[in-house]
Amino acid sequence: MKTIREKIRMIVEKTDTGFSAYSVDYPIYTTGKSVTDLINNAYEAANLYYEDQEIKITRDNIKFELDFRQFFQYYKVINSKLLADRIGMNATLLSQYVTGHKKPSETQTEKILMGIHQIGQELAEINLIYK
Repeated sequence: MKTIREKIRMIVEKTDTGFSAYSVDYPIYTTGKSVTDLINNAYEAANLYYEDQEIKITRDNIKFELDFRQFFQYYKVINSKLLADRIGMNATLLSQYVTGHKKPSETQTEKILMGIHQIGQELAEINLIYK
């Protein structure tokens, strides 16, 4: 099986029954009841699209994109005010991004994403004491 080097960009949207995703550049579409289902289904759909070419799609080949509002609605465990404090951003401004009243610049988006990734990395490295 061959692999590809490019990233397949998948736009994720919340629906009444779960989530949907579609590729911007390829005829790849899928749905899922949860984000986990959606991600798994997206890999399956992408592999089906490339099946005739004998290309295997891996996690390195798909980039999922979700807008701020939908991200914070789904990941309610992330408090936007506390995130704003942590990354040195005005909490009201981040709130406006989250509600869709304003759209962040590329620089602001990268700053927010870096903060979210940092929190995720820290959580991944923590072990809880259960004794």
